[in-house]
Amino acid sequence: MTQPPSNQPPGGFGAPQDPSQGPTPGMPPVPPVPPQAPPAPQTPPPAAPGPYGQPAQPGYGYPQAPGQQPGQPAAPGPYAQQPGPYGQQPGPYGQPQQQPYGYPQQGQAQGPYGGYPTQPMYPGAPTPPPSSGGGGLKGRTGIVAAVAAGAVLVAAVTTWAVVSGGDDEKGPIAGPTTSASTSAGPKPTESVDQGDGSGDGGGGDDDLNADRKPGEDKVAWLLKNDVDLPRNGSDVFGPWIVGDTVVKAMYKGVDGYGLSDGKRKWHIDVPFELCAAPPAPAADGSMVFGYAESAKDGAKCTELQKIDLKTGKAGWKKAVPKATGLFAFSDNTLAISGNTVTAAGTSSAYGFSLADGRQLFKGATTGCKPFAYAGGSKLIAAMDCPSGSTSKKIQAVGQVDPNTGKPKFTFQLEADWEVDKVYSVDPLVVSATQREQKKWTIFALDANGKLRSQIQGGKDKFAPDCGGSFVIFGKNLQGCTGVAADANTFYMATEGGYGKTNEVVAFDLKNGKAKWRAKAPEGRSVTPLRMEGSDVLLYVTPLYDKGGAVATLAPTGGAPKIVLQHPVSASDIEGSFYSAGYAYGSGTFVVASGRVSASNDKDEMQVKTMMAFSK
Repeated sequence: MTQPPSNQPPGGFGAPQDPSQGPTPGMPPVPPVPPQAPPAPQTPPPAAPGPYGQPAQPGYGYPQAPGQQPGQPAAPGPYAQQPGPYGQQPGPYGQPQQQPYGYPQQGQAQGPYGGYPTQPMYPGAPTPPPSSGGGGLKGRTGIVAAVAAGAVLVAAVTTWAVVSGGDDEKGPIAGPTTSASTSAGPKPTESVDQGDGSGDGGGGDDDLNADRKPGEDKVAWLLKNDVDLPRNGSDVFGPWIVGDTVVKAMYKGVDGYGLSDGKRKWHIDVPFELCAAPPAPAADGSMVFGYAESAKDGAKCTELQKIDLKTGKAGWKKAVPKATGLFAFSDNTLAISGNTVTAAGTSSAYGFSLADGRQLFKGATTGCKPFAYAGGSKLIAAMDCPSGSTSKKIQAVGQVDPNTGKPKFTFQLEADWEVDKVYSVDPLVVSATQREQKKWTIFALDANGKLRSQIQGGKDKFAPDCGGSFVIFGKNLQGCTGVAADANTFYMATEGGYGKTNEVVAFDLKNGKAKWRAKAPEGRSVTPLRMEGSDVLLYVTPLYDKGGAVATLAPTGGAPKIVLQHPVSASDIEGSFYSAGYAYGSGTFVVASGRVSASNDKDEMQVKTMMAFSK
């Protein structure tokens, strides 16, 4: 039965996320970027403002009342899951933080993070934390980082986003684990509807391509859930496209499906519930997942499992050393850079060899200490630094050597600003917030760790979608959608909404000023997903009478160019995925639900989990 679209935008583009997530980010005029001051002789020089988890928004890294946020809840334990993001999501990474494709459906709560919202569950259930392929992070863990000489002092904080909180975006919270299929080897293929009239989808889903109009591309396949989940459902990590395979992970299993037909190619079980995943796999297609150490409520996320996403072959397993001390929450989040996978949380940070799992380094335990990493072409650390006062917080961000964990540079934020998200590792673009003051800023650093610019948002409202694992005091640094960056430009979408035309604004990283603006198709919202060559890859949200689309935007601006037009006959399903995660590769666009749950076992098996569009 087709559900009427909600008046909500897809996570990441319209729903305020990230710094603006959840709250309504108002962007007052921005003062000029403060001049750089000479480095202080002995005290570490502060730099640009940095955030914390998210402004009063449930999404970025800290729980909401009464529970957590949608997307990546886990159980009340230290971890919550993240999709990926990011996304991606999502993220995310991105990961995923997060609204489904354009709008939540009836009974669904919008995930503040934009990465992976959750599906409706039994009445009265507490709400889970946001998900993401990328997620929030607030912790206190260390990263060795001596402040590099010449670090920049930012005398004034450029604040151009005021975020007002609101905890009306909530979703179910993952409950105690229950029995699920743990047989080895491939499991029965999920229900696959290939849109040719022979699928098993009910309610008018049998032939999703029957009413295609000229110029519309096709639904390649649609999957439904086939996993017996805990009472409150489960968060989803992914999707990720690796070659001709699309991968997602949920509850106690990781699955690879044919990108062209949606048929399951391989399945890998893990002993206990999945609780962490990097926003993206390594260049060779390998990924390391985190899962709980036991089936107990609140079990720590300390176990690592490497999997080759191309072949479905399981690799090494390893336990992250258990944290000790007063704040030993072991709320590890994962990132991959080169041949290193990092696991970091409020109490400790480690780097392991992606090849064999051996420990490469341990984060600093004195001075500035890493509590989370962002991976990719470079390894970036978010750090807590000594402040000399219990009432003052000092954080920093810096690049570290992925082989040794040693800092290449450290950039310290002004007091009481916290590192929120890393929107790009190269160039390095960082989101920072003052949560209680509901202030938000974005700044860019050059290759030497010097302040390059602070983004001047003016009066626009922006809504990066940063769904990601919620881990009590930890969060993923990556996994945001709604943002993208190339060497000299940072792209960010203004706040959108159902039936609302938003814009992509291009900011010059040399001075932080807007260079140009590009409007979405009339009445639509677009969100940047990532760079596609020199162009920005965009997702165009669906309407009840228009299918979603994949588009590109030239580095010079102009109108978005549609590269994949989804059929309007599938728009209701496309817009129904809760806290959706996206992936695009080989001409195929995949959307996956960020959470799977239902009010009973029968309905649980009818939940649509993943959908693909292609030429």
